[in-house]
Amino acid sequence: MPAGVADPRATDPAAPAAPAVALQSAGTTAETKAGTTTQTKAGTRVGKPAPPPQLLVRRAVSLLLLTLVLPGSAQWLAGDRRVAKAALGVVAGAVAIGVVLALAVAVDLGGVLALFTSSALLRMLAVLVVAVAVGEIALLVDAWRLGRPAALPRRARPLVAAGTALAVLLIAAGGLAGARRAWAGADLLDDVFHAGEASGAVDGRYTVLLLGGDAGPDRVGTRPDSVTVASIDAVSGRTVLFSLPRNLEDVPFAPGSAARRALPNGWSCGDSCLLNAIYTWGATHAGLFPGARDPGAEAMKEAVSGITGLTVNYYVLIDLQGFRQLVDAMGGITLTVRQPVPIGGGTSPVKGYITPGTQHLDGYHALWFARSRHGANDYARMQRQRCVMNAMLHQLDPADVLANFEGIAAASSQVVSTDLPAGELGRFVSLAAGARSQPLTSVQFVPPLLDPAHPDMPALQAKVADTLRTATATANAPAPNPSPAATPKAAVIGAARRSAGSVGSRTSPPPGAPTGGQDAGGVPATNDVQQVCSAG
Repeated sequence: MPAGVADPRATDPAAPAAPAVALQSAGTTAETKAGTTTQTKAGTRVGKPAPPPQLLVRRAVSLLLLTLVLPGSAQWLAGDRRVAKAALGVVAGAVAIGVVLALAVAVDLGGVLALFTSSALLRMLAVLVVAVAVGEIALLVDAWRLGRPAALPRRARPLVAAGTALAVLLIAAGGLAGARRAWAGADLLDDVFHAGEASGAVDGRYTVLLLGGDAGPDRVGTRPDSVTVASIDAVSGRTVLFSLPRNLEDVPFAPGSAARRALPNGWSCGDSCLLNAIYTWGATHAGLFPGARDPGAEAMKEAVSGITGLTVNYYVLIDLQGFRQLVDAMGGITLTVRQPVPIGGGTSPVKGYITPGTQHLDGYHALWFARSRHGANDYARMQRQRCVMNAMLHQLDPADVLANFEGIAAASSQVVSTDLPAGELGRFVSLAAGARSQPLTSVQFVPPLLDPAHPDMPALQAKVADTLRTATATANAPAPNPSPAATPKAAVIGAARRSAGSVGSRTSPPPGAPTGGQDAGGVPATNDVQQVCSAG
């Protein structure tokens, strides 16, 4: 059309319209360039096609899994870099701390454990665990949002939502369980362990007095039912146990001790002055032991030091009335019983027996096994109690502690009392870990090795010193070179466990002692505890 001449179709209504295809093409092209889509007469949408439903579901599930594996990664892929950087920074910090702790454990396990002997630190850790769990839950919910649940196929929406809810529940349960364990550990530290002055090793060994308290409604005061001295190598953790009879008489006190100043001639007044009664005497003369958490236990420490010639660093008192709870909390113990042990007796009828054979004992039966008096004497009970202690030492592994920690902590706070400072707990946990892999040497001072009514204290002290020298020399001896036909690792471990279960390097009875005979109580008069039981 010539320039300057108007198009008649612009003013004439009767003029034919422009072709619809041309107008549609022009409009579609213009709006497509603007980044939008347009609706055609046929009702079809022109533009970028929607992703297939399978791809949308796969994307939503992948975002959830990425959040579980690496928190913050889903937000990073979805473009929310600010949230992603914060989450990934927390993860990187946690990984770095874990690596540092792992390296530190390889160098100094006790030092790492000492970090967690602060109740304040454990409570902070509990709060931190909850905060991390809440953050992870928030990231999961955000990942579910980024998965565009409204765009998912109708059948997939409830499944993705259920998976998200399940993940949230698992994270919440795990965070709550971790926080409760940390808080329970803090409660245990506050209830049992207190700040105090640490006692250093003497001649390379720590000496701990283990007392089995026998308090009860039918008894006046606490009287230790069992008295055991644990001498622990300060480097290897190898332990020697010395069991003392509770009816020991003519007990001397350590030179320079408060009890020695009060009773210079010792605890000596015949059958009325037995070793286990010193606890009650100390409790009623608390003024002699200023600053002591438990004057009765302090008096026992001074007595045992006078008996053995060893400096007693700490004591641990276990209330046998609550011992049942502790064994139940750790899931029971397994023993191989050699002789039937009655349940009941004395002032009550015998209700049954713990029969010979390998038995898994719960707290009720373990307590009766350790304390049953019917048809037995104190020496047989000492042997059984020693076997129970050995079983607990070798069967309570870290996995059991972690799985049952809340119950163990709750029971321990009611069962155990000690003057071991909280700051020293890490050291002794590390030593106990070392002791579990080594044989347990044990000496039981029973007739004829010792006459409780007329004890030969110099001979007893000589036996203690000789046993410790042998244990130290054995621990420091170089390991033999393995032969080409070395025993497989599993067999070596099994042999070590069998040795530990039979109380390791047992002390042989002196010449003339019966090794398989019976004493007046109808039980073996021998130091061989394996004739009574073994920890299996």
